[in-house]
Amino acid sequence: MLFNIFFLITARTTMDVIPQSSLFLGIIPALLILYIGLKGFEGQYKEKTVFLVFIVGLILGFIAAYAKSFILFGQLIFIGLLAVFEQLFKTIVLNIGRFQGKRETVIYGLTLGLGFGAVFTPYIIISVNALIGDALALGIIALGSLGIVFFHGATGAYIGYGVYQGKLMTFLIPAILVQIPFSFLVDLMIVSSDESLTVELGLALVLVFYGAVIYWIMAKKVMSRMLMQGQRRKRST
Repeated sequence: MLFNIFFLITARTTMDVIPQSSLFLGIIPALLILYIGLKGFEGQYKEKTVFLVFIVGLILGFIAAYAKSFILFGQLIFIGLLAVFEQLFKTIVLNIGRFQGKRETVIYGLTLGLGFGAVFTPYIIISVNALIGDALALGIIALGSLGIVFFHGATGAYIGYGVYQGKLMTFLIPAILVQIPFSFLVDLMIVSSDESLTVELGLALVLVFYGAVIYWIMAKKVMSRMLMQGQRRKRST
């Protein structure tokens, strides 16, 4: 029911109509990544909070995607500002008093980021005016959007780790810096939709590679470390 309401708001605001399934092209991969990412952390987070944070991520992602629709390709200054804007969105949510200094903030950061990234699938479909019947074009968009989901999930967890450690700026600034070229690639994929599908597929693969690498680095440096710390705590109790 909540997803239905959210989709209706999105469709009305963008003055366009796309099937509801386009939103789920982003949500389903995000939930799968979340399910895999939470393995080993059972009992270390509240499921209700995870659900609420994911919904908040969807809403913030919609706002960011809507703001992004007003920025023309090549406006590097605005791309940089939008990168700051998007990461600060995550920071505002994760840096509230109840999350500060808490280990589970990393998990909530991952969840928030995955919800945030999931919205960009319908955003790209609207931006390139993809035909729903064109399975190949939609497949390429879904592939590129997977990289977006990976990327925002990773940066969300990274910022969450900074909030947990009490070193927010140390982790926020790198998240912003790695997003600037990533946002440029997303815009490049959108404007290349009028080119050949080969070009668009190549850019989609670059986005997936970029997002997956950032996610892998985060998983090795943050999630693995958190998992080992949790295992040590269990052995010591």
